[in-house]
This record gives sequence, structure tokens and C-alpha cells, in this order.
Amino acid sequence: MRRLKRKFELHEPGFNAAVSAALRLREHGFAAGLVGGSVRDLLLGKVPSDFDLVTSAKPEELAQLFADFRAVGASFGVSLIGVGGVSLEVATAREERNYLDGRHPELVRYTADLECDVQRRDFTINALWYDPAEGEVCDCVGGIDDLERGVVRTVGDAGRRFNEDYLRMLRAVRFAARLRFELFPETRRAIQALAPKAAGLAGERINAEVTRMLTGPDPARAVRMLFDTGLLAAVLPEVAALDGVEQPPEFHPEGDVLTHTLLMLSHMACADANLAWSVLLHDISKPEARTVGEDGRARFYAHESMGAELAGKILDRLHFSSADRDSITQAVRNHMRFASVRDMRAAKLRKLIADPNFPLELELHRLDCISCHGLMECFVFLLDRLAAEPEHRRLPEPWVRGRDLVAAGVKPGPRFKTVLEEVFELQLAGELSTPEEALETALERFR
Repeated sequence: MRRLKRKFELHEPGFNAAVSAALRLREHGFAAGLVGGSVRDLLLGKVPSDFDLVTSAKPEELAQLFADFRAVGASFGVSLIGVGGVSLEVATAREERNYLDGRHPELVRYTADLECDVQRRDFTINALWYDPAEGEVCDCVGGIDDLERGVVRTVGDAGRRFNEDYLRMLRAVRFAARLRFELFPETRRAIQALAPKAAGLAGERINAEVTRMLTGPDPARAVRMLFDTGLLAAVLPEVAALDGVEQPPEFHPEGDVLTHTLLMLSHMACADANLAWSVLLHDISKPEARTVGEDGRARFYAHESMGAELAGKILDRLHFSSADRDSITQAVRNHMRFASVRDMRAAKLRKLIADPNFPLELELHRLDCISCHGLMECFVFLLDRLAAEPEHRRLPEPWVRGRDLVAAGVKPGPRFKTVLEEVFELQLAGELSTPEEALETALERFR
């Protein structure tokens, strides 16, 4: 085992709590250390987002040492402890064998040997542990060398590791994209061979991994790697089908639909999940909608409405929340209407700007334009309108409601809704000056 002398000093509550817990466990005769992604990130000079521990202490022994204790994964020896107001995940060192369903091991057995524990982990760069008592990073799988080489490599045989949990193939791509590493050749070959197995993963697990990729530092590279390894065809076949779908070069000099989508992802300036999924799915129905006219030019009639329907099915399959699903499908459905904003009626434009989904849709429009023809006139027009009339970000209260018509002697009926909408449109367009004028206009519609 390689031991790298390294004394980390980090003014971070999570780090200090993890070190304190590890030292306390050592004082009581247990092996313990920080493990996994936090050690990897510390070696890369990054500040970890969380800190996990591995120890030879069993859950019941942890419960005796830490008053703030909770078992969260009893069958796998995973516990939560509280130290100094910080919650830490602690895994009791274990070995696992006989994965029968591509996710769950048949045999889980505790071990006092931390070297044995890391042998069950997915990638070498995630199988390092830090001993704060000795000030050493311990490595028995070659993870330090792989960090220096910039590769993602499985612990042990790649095919065996991926067959234990098919999600690890997606994780390999995520880590490679996030760290800007390459997949180790054997690891890549194993993914390409086993990629179809990923189609059987639960939708929520696919959702979580792909969302992490899309909101990471290089979403375009992540999706490209998914495509090149065959994983995209397994988990998002509709997106993989965008490859090779040619578009009119006068509007899309960048190339086919997948190339356009990847270019949009590369231009994203904020890691917003709904925006990223809107980008990924905004042209999802173009393969189905594509027609070629007598002039030889490809067209994609109604691809936005068809795309919203297909996007909804994909998002349902991946178990998105109703709110996120509605936001994304609305953005897909509306992404073409921004091209006509300069010709919109005043009332329609105000409704567009005041829609809660407008900021997402406006950014989707910007990314769409800069990733193809580069025409930004409509985007600039909307920015100017927002700057000149910031109050238009929210719709005003209608001057006339149903109760006003009833008070004026109008009998409720099916025309109520139509008349109220017509009068509100006039109010938004600035064609009415006062509530009194609005009410009189409504009453005239009933005379």
C-alpha cells in the first residue's frame, strides 16, 4: 500500500468535524479515516462539498461513542453522526459479494481491514482514505497515480465492477466530465460492452446522474461521452437519435441537431437543472418532424408542440416532479415563439414577459440563437423592453372581475369568461384608461 505524507489544513466545519470524529475513533482503538470523494478533491486542491468516514467500528459501537447517532443503512452499516453541529456519514468497513441484480450484493460482511473495504469501491480515485492521525493518504489501488494521470479507472476488473451496479457506468462518465479526466481504456471498453444494461436502471437513478452531468462544469462533454460509449442510446435513446439529423445550413451552419444541442450546453452560463434539460430536449422531436420539400430544404413543422409531448413522456419516465416537468415542457413548447416577439400584440407580449417561466425560456432562446444563426435581435428587443418597462415583469390586477359584472346587473353565464378576457387584453394593451372605462366596455359587450 502506498502512503503519501500529506497534512491537510482546511478551515471548513465539515473537515474539522470529520477529523475530530476520526481521531476519537482512533483513540478508542478503531481504524478510521476520511474516505472517497473528499480525499480525491483535497488532493486535487479543491474544497470538498461533504466529508465521509470509513471505520472498523460497527454501528452499535458508533452509537456508544456519539450521542448524536442515527442508523440510515442498517444492512450496509451506514450511519449518520453529529459532531459539532455537522452531520457526517460513516460507513463501517465491509466486503460485498455476489451481486445478483445489477445493484444489490447478496453477501455483506463487516471487516476491520480498511484495505478490504476500498476493494469494493467503484473507482480508484474514489478509493483513497486519509488518516489524520498520521497525516497520510493511504492508497492500495493506484488511485494517486490515476489522479496524476487524469484517468477514471475501476477498482479491479471493470466488467465485474459495472455488473455489480450498472449505474457505475454513468458515474464513470460524470467523474470524467467533471474532473476533465479521460476514461481508462479498459474502463471505456467495458462500458461500451455493457452500455445496453443501463437501460434497465430505475428512472430516478438515471435522472439524478444525468442531472449532475448537465449541471456540472462541462455538460456538453458529458453528453458527448455518453453518446460515444453507447450509454446515451441506452438511457436517453430519443437524444441519441438527434445525431445525423441534418438541418438547413443557412440557419444551422453548426451541423446536425445533436451538434447544435451540445453547442447550446457548452454555452450555458448557469448550472440550472431545468434550463439544462430544456436545452437537451428542446429539439427532441426533430427526427420525427423532419420533412424535405421540393426545394430540397429540410423543415421541422410543429416540432415544438410535438417535442413538448415527447419531452413530457421522457420526463415522466425519469420521475421528474410535476413542477419541473411542467416548466421544461412549457419551455420546449414555447421556444419558437420568441422569433416573433417584435410583431406580437402588446397584451400577448406582456403575458409572455410576466409568465413565471419567462426567465428560463428567454435564456433558452439566447442559447438557441448563439448556437446556430447568431441572430440576436429578438433577444435584445426583450432586454430593452424589460429595461424600459420593468413593471411588466408582473401582470397587473384585472380592473374588472365577475363580481363587478354581477353587481352591475349582468346575469352570470358562459360569456363571462370570454368578455373578462377580452377586457383584460384591452387593459394590458393600454387601450383602456381607468377601471370605470373597463367596466363600461365590458357592459357594452352584453348589451
